[in-house]
Amino acid sequence: MATKINIKNLPTGYQSIITNGKHTIIGDEPIKSKGTDLGLAPGELVLAGLAMCKVATVRYIARQKKWDIRDVDAQLEQTVKREENGKLSTHVQVALKIEGDITEEQKHELLKQADNCYIHRMINGDWDIESAVEMEESTVETQ
Repeated sequence: MATKINIKNLPTGYQSIITNGKHTIIGDEPIKSKGTDLGLAPGELVLAGLAMCKVATVRYIARQKKWDIRDVDAQLEQTVKREENGKLSTHVQVALKIEGDITEEQKHELLKQADNCYIHRMINGDWDIESAVEMEESTVETQ
């Protein structure tokens, strides 16, 4: 099933109303980039998606195996560099904290599974992003 996101960009800063048709969030750019800093920046949204997928995968596997875990926290930090050829090189550090009554072996398995989450595999996979085309007026849907 395809994922569809609609964005309505507002004239103030770079504020964007982001919706999937059911849930809505605000995106923006930081003040240093002439935004209003009222929402997550695009790179932060990508990183947040990866972090969420990792912690959800940990919880999913723990539930499947009936392992007793409590809080699962993640901290991701990305560093982006421009290479000589103009391409961007992105490095992401990932740290997870899994609380619960589990062994070191179980914790190791959960960390391994976190690196196998859907978004991690998607980011490492092949992408085919089409060039932007003009959208018809009736196509934009926001809540």
